[in-house]
Amino acid sequence: MFFGKKDRSEKPHKTYDRENQKPVIRCSICTGEQVAGFKGIHDGTFEEIMLIRNNEDLCNFRNTYGIEGEIEKVY
Repeated sequence: MFFGKKDRSEKPHKTYDRENQKPVIRCSICTGEQVAGFKGIHDGTFEEIMLIRNNEDLCNFRNTYGIEGEIEKVY
């Protein structure tokens, strides 16, 4: 059947390397653009995940990766 019910069960969280990365929001001073991603603890590299346009996007990022608490903003 082509148009059957979709499975709406909760999807498992995506993962990231919690020992070597931390979630951050990179903010542009000039444009105000915000990008959520993961910053390398040891080398400072930034892995861009998604553009944050509003609170819904931020909640989606948190829920996708199972992040609780405050997320540091870097400029």
